[in-house]
Amino acid sequence: MYALVVYESMFGNTERIAQAIADGLGTSMAVQVTEVGSAPRILGEDVGLLVVGGPTHAFGMSRPSTRASAAQQMDGPLVSRGVGVREWLAALHTPSARLASAAFDTRIWKPRLPGSAAKAARRALRRLGVRAVAPPESFYVADTQGPLVDGEVERARRWGEQLAALVTHPSPA
Repeated sequence: MYALVVYESMFGNTERIAQAIADGLGTSMAVQVTEVGSAPRILGEDVGLLVVGGPTHAFGMSRPSTRASAAQQMDGPLVSRGVGVREWLAALHTPSARLASAAFDTRIWKPRLPGSAAKAARRALRRLGVRAVAPPESFYVADTQGPLVDGEVERARRWGEQLAALVTHPSPA
């Protein structure tokens, strides 16, 4: 059994968080990290934990129009240039309800700013029959293009460790 971390990232911040989560997961289990454009559409039985994350755009998961807007803000190429997490989840096939999942996002650090890509991803995973092992988690950036707020990379690593513990040592029901 291994963990698969699938991320979408525009400016590199969500990619850094995904890698930190994978580092935390890697303390207890095998892990693979992949950008959403390269992620498999069919998950094998050997995937025990699916962790999905992306940036919050317009109060939820990105759409083609919000990704185009991000591309206009960037001088160079975006990290994720094809499909986003929304489209990937819509096409995803999972082998069984035994698959555990968690969702995360990056978002601007502003109190009371509504919306969350992680919450939307969790709803999409639930519609697929995938069980959540943790509530959606947000990691914060200082502004649209970043940088990450101080301490967020380490917090993501710790969250990955906690997810691994939940999957490898589940509490009795």
